[in-house]
Amino acid sequence: MASIYRRTRSYPLPAGADITERARKATAAELQQAPAARTVVERIVKWTDGKGRKRRGVLNAAGDRVVVESGSYLISIWNAQGKREVVNSETTDRDAAEQIARKLEADVALRKRGVIDATQERVSQESRKPVADHIATFRSMLEAAGRDKKHIDTTIKYIQVVTAGLPTAAHITADVVITYAADLQAKGKSARTVQAVLTAAKTFTRWLARHGKLPADPLTAVAKPSPQQDRRRERRMLLPEEWDWLRVTTAAGPQRFNMTGHERMLLYATAIQTGLRASELASLTRGRLFLDQDQPYVTVGAHTTKNKQDARLYIQTELATLLKQHIATKAPGAKVFAMPNISNVSRMLKSDLSDARRAWLRAAQGPEERTARNDSDFLRETNHEGEQFDFHALRHTCGAWLAMSGVHPKVVQTVMRHSAITLTMDTYGHLFPGHEADAVGRLPGMFGAPSPALHATGTDGKGVTSAFLPANRQQLRGEACHHVAKRGNTADAQTQNQCERNISPDRELGDARRDVARPGKSAPHWTRTNNPLIKSQMLCQLS
Repeated sequence: MASIYRRTRSYPLPAGADITERARKATAAELQQAPAARTVVERIVKWTDGKGRKRRGVLNAAGDRVVVESGSYLISIWNAQGKREVVNSETTDRDAAEQIARKLEADVALRKRGVIDATQERVSQESRKPVADHIATFRSMLEAAGRDKKHIDTTIKYIQVVTAGLPTAAHITADVVITYAADLQAKGKSARTVQAVLTAAKTFTRWLARHGKLPADPLTAVAKPSPQQDRRRERRMLLPEEWDWLRVTTAAGPQRFNMTGHERMLLYATAIQTGLRASELASLTRGRLFLDQDQPYVTVGAHTTKNKQDARLYIQTELATLLKQHIATKAPGAKVFAMPNISNVSRMLKSDLSDARRAWLRAAQGPEERTARNDSDFLRETNHEGEQFDFHALRHTCGAWLAMSGVHPKVVQTVMRHSAITLTMDTYGHLFPGHEADAVGRLPGMFGAPSPALHATGTDGKGVTSAFLPANRQQLRGEACHHVAKRGNTADAQTQNQCERNISPDRELGDARRDVARPGKSAPHWTRTNNPLIKSQMLCQLS
């Protein structure tokens, strides 16, 4: 049997309190004690507390204390597990509280009979909780999982803006989220921004469903826009010849952001050879550099990497020698690079890039070459196609150079630490040389013996290799030079021919690559390793 009551508390009678009398209807308990007393006279006490709030209570029989009752009626009931449970009726009307008590008793009987599913009921209760409570729990889960603080703050911010105005988790629907995403697009937000917001919202609702806080994920059918269709920032890579100018001018340049020119050059070289991000490079300490190995490498701890996994990145011996000299006087726990704030790293690189372009322009011989260089995209921060160069473009350069070197896409994925091969192919797929031509060249053999016409045109199976490979090699050079001589620009033939010579594989893949390419000469010891990661990173050339 459920019991209905109000929680009471007593206080000493306040000085100066106003005491009045009133008659009220006797309760059932009072009628049992005195059946003839239909009404009860109470002495009501009114006063103002120390915080300026007006209070009200009932004076006890002794007349020395004030009894104050809670506003809502409480219902004490035995639940289906046989335990006493107190439920707040959230009403000050006793009749309404009695109706709620009868409903609770009936539900207990249904649960005992299995008519009401306890699990579904628990999910229903969770779905009626405020969204803010669930967001707080979700944040705690992300923090316990060791996620990056910046990522957590951004994710929670997106979830809060999407769910703003929604009282409970049950109010999160696909229509609400789709409408919000459409409003963002109408305001001119990029597809990448809309995708980030929807990703945060879908992650949150998926977590709610998996943890029994919603019966199902309401955003399962909500599609995210593809950033590839509306990219606001396209990054470009450095050409090997551009790196030559940037390397030399930076090393001889002035101090910027408390970094000498030589230290900045080492920072950029390490970024290109390893593909490390700015935050990962900032975390490098001397103890993370292993420069005395046959194949030198650096390591990055899982607490600083984006995918939260330890990383080992190989570098070339020449860079290892320079880094060894750079850290000779540093303590084991000291930072390798005295990098500025992350927001200033790109500004620093862009200033060095501008110096390199000015030096390149001054090196022009004659007015015609000067005009051609002015119109060229060589060492520009933003080229004529809108592709931009920032610090993250150094990582993009590493992946692009590996792809152009003919390294297998899966190895490039490993070096770049991409979560999926699709990301690698979407970013660098157009730079892998010869795959399409080689695949098409294999088709004639599938159709049986080639006809005389095929022999005459050189498209039979025997002629494929000699017909395509030289062309592919020239095509690779031409695609790279496309960054120097864009469509509509007037770079002269001398500049473009010089570019083609400078990006030739024999020159830009380094002495070790040439040793492998020359017939009759044995390969260096590192090329005979079975580790594709070492091979691919050693091919990422820096002069």
